[in-house]
Amino acid sequence: MEITVHSSKPVKPDYVGGNSASAAVVPLSVFDKVNYDEYIFYVYAFHPPAPPDAVLEAALAKTLPEYREWAGRLGVDASGNPAIMLNDAGTRFVEATADAEFGGSTVMLLTTGRMVLSLYPSCDGVEELLVVQATRFQCGSLVLGFTLRHKVADGPAMWNFMVAWGARPLAASPSTLSQCTTGGRSLHDELPPPPLQIKFEHRGADFKPRGERSGSDGGVVVRADYDEVVVHRVHFGREWITELKSRASHGGAPRSYTTLQCVAAHLWRCVTAARGLDGRQATRIRIAVNGRARMVRPRVPEGYTGSVVLWAWPATTARELLGRPLRYAVELIAREVARIDDAYSRSFVDFASSGAVEEEQLVPTADAAEVPLCTNMDVDCLLAIPFHKLDFGCGPPFFFRPGYGHAPVDGAIYILRSFRGDGSVDAYVPLFSRHMDAFMRCCYSFPTTPTMAGARL
Repeated sequence: MEITVHSSKPVKPDYVGGNSASAAVVPLSVFDKVNYDEYIFYVYAFHPPAPPDAVLEAALAKTLPEYREWAGRLGVDASGNPAIMLNDAGTRFVEATADAEFGGSTVMLLTTGRMVLSLYPSCDGVEELLVVQATRFQCGSLVLGFTLRHKVADGPAMWNFMVAWGARPLAASPSTLSQCTTGGRSLHDELPPPPLQIKFEHRGADFKPRGERSGSDGGVVVRADYDEVVVHRVHFGREWITELKSRASHGGAPRSYTTLQCVAAHLWRCVTAARGLDGRQATRIRIAVNGRARMVRPRVPEGYTGSVVLWAWPATTARELLGRPLRYAVELIAREVARIDDAYSRSFVDFASSGAVEEEQLVPTADAAEVPLCTNMDVDCLLAIPFHKLDFGCGPPFFFRPGYGHAPVDGAIYILRSFRGDGSVDAYVPLFSRHMDAFMRCCYSFPTTPTMAGARL
């Protein structure tokens, strides 16, 4: 399959009546500052008939006045603090075609191979915070590839923007979505003034000394002899997930665990076993926790554009993880995720504002230059994303694929609801090819022994 790019053009906000907005500078919040400083990538496929590119481009221009961040640029404010310059410089819209139909073989190439790289625009050398590529297949299917700067927004904020854009081709009047753009990033100014209330330790979890690798207890290893990372999409049916939850509750007081907790715990055990770790080796699973529903003082406004994400770090050893029942791993995850509550978030804001970060020369643990290899896992949960709401006039997407930049990252897993709409779940699991066979032998089973894949316990 070959992708041909036909045009690449800037798209600037199209204001009602032709009036423009004044330039503004929006400082990054403390949550924005600890977010990954990188571009992230998503690919969505839509059945025909899809709107023409000109309609999509015009709808994008009409949506940008409500989401000026995406048409701005990263910079600094008058005090030298990182900020978004609301200068309406624009996004970029790329038009392309594919010389194939979007069929079974194409889906396989996009799911597991690197062909997906050709369906979203490169971020190399770009200044735009958002670049979109619209690729038309011979069957009429439309694939939209998004390249978005993560410093601007977290997953829910990105999703709000995409849904608003999708509604534009069908809308007869301006969107009535409640937005909080230019003022949204001062959200945390509503917090009580000093004295600061730092009740939790944020070193190691949210910040680390400059030059230190996250998980330096052995959780991150840089290797020079690694082989290719391949991606497998694991499909868990609804009945299978029900059985997994039942097994997670076995051996203790009845408790209702979430789908994320159970699936993430199962994948953590399978990946650890497939890697054949020594039993004494430490292993951690990093889970992004959405604080939008957890923060109450102040509450996060509906439609807030920005990041409200911190991370949970459940940790143990390979021996404990694989030698104990599934419930052990699920409890570790549930406890650490629950810890990222309103009190923890307020403590984080106070710590980040206390001057300790600058004085100790701390940097975020969310380091895009750091590749988690060999022992750790990273999980992004998209189970709450309502994919059915993304509609450009041709129905919701029938295919989704997370991107990994230039290449997939070993252990960086996405978990989302299957597009089959039957309550099943898909997980995109990238691993070194030498570990994939062992992973496949245990990922669909319910192992009860510590030798799931020959781990050295």
